[in-house]
Amino acid sequence: QVQLVESGGGLVQPGGSLRLSCAASGFTFSSAAMSWVRQAPGKGLEWVSDINSGGGSTYYADSVKGRFTISRDNAKNMLYLQMNSLKPEDTAVYYCGKKLGYPPYGMDYWGKGTLVTVSS
Repeated sequence: QVQLVESGGGLVQPGGSLRLSCAASGFTFSSAAMSWVRQAPGKGLEWVSDINSGGGSTYYADSVKGRFTISRDNAKNMLYLQMNSLKPEDTAVYYCGKKLGYPPYGMDYWGKGTLVTVSS
């Protein structure tokens, strides 16, 4: 029943911006903390950002802090990731995920991902 569909990926030049979206369904989105994670080609998953259910608390990996902004619109069941000052090392498949509401507070669902390619 849970479905997470990422969109907004594409090719962008270094220094450019992109906004990723995640459409959620099949659960009470407004009660769920959410995450963005990414996987660069040939590498493992890297946590990018978290946001609590109400959107008032956000957390970022050091690698994206100051450049990326996570946000949500609970009325629309949408999660966003605004990506600015993009670097080639940001190239990856980006996934949105629903977080558990209890320990160990990891992700229990995620989408198919959207590819972001940063290249000149």
